[in-house]
Amino acid sequence: MATQQIVSSVVQQQKSAVVSFPVPQAITQFELAAFLSLRGRSHQLQEQVEAAEQSIKIRLESGAELETGDHRAELKENFRRNVSWKDVATRLADRLYFGKGLGYIERILRKTKPTRTVSLVVE
Repeated sequence: MATQQIVSSVVQQQKSAVVSFPVPQAITQFELAAFLSLRGRSHQLQEQVEAAEQSIKIRLESGAELETGDHRAELKENFRRNVSWKDVATRLADRLYFGKGLGYIERILRKTKPTRTVSLVVE
C-alpha cells in the first residue's frame, strides 16, 4: 500500500510537471516589409553619412575655415608602411648578411614609401 501511494504521488508530480509553452507569435508580412524598409533606409543613411564626411574632408583639405561653435572638425593624418614583409626580410637579411640584417632592413624602410591615410575627426 505504501508502494501504491508512492507510485501515485510520482504520477501526480509528473502530470503537474508538464509545462505548456506558448505558441510563438506568427511573423507578419507587415513586419517583414518594415524590416526590409528599415534595412534599405539604413543603406541610404550610410551613403549620406559617407557623402557628408567626404565633403567635409575635401573642404578641410582645401583650407576651408571652420565656423566657431560647440563642434570642431579636423583631419587626422597617418602614415603607415606595409610591414607584412618585415619578418621575411629579417630572415632573408640574416641569411644573406649573417646577422647584419638590421642595416638591410633600415635601408629598405627608408626606400619604402608609406601609405597616407586621412580620417575626419568631428567632436
